[in-house]
Amino acid sequence: MQIQFNDEPMQCAAGQTVSGLLIQLNQLKPGAALALNQQILPREQWEQQIVQEGDQILLFQVIAGGGDVTYCRQNV
Repeated sequence: MQIQFNDEPMQCAAGQTVSGLLIQLNQLKPGAALALNQQILPREQWEQQIVQEGDQILLFQVIAGGGDVTYCRQNV
C-alpha cells in the first residue's frame, strides 16, 4: 500500500505497525517524535498503531534547548 513517509511516497506492507515500519527503515531511535496524519502519536502507541493506505507519517528528532526567554507584552 502507498503511504507518505517524511513527505516521500513509499510502499508499506498491509498490517504493518508504525513501530515495525520504523524498525524496517532503521529509524526507531531515542528522542524521536512522530506525527501520523498531522497528529502527534504518543510513542507508547507505536507498537499497536497499524499503518493505513494513504497515511502521512512525519518522523522528527526532538531537540530540547535553553537560553534566553524573551517575553512579549501586547497592548490591548
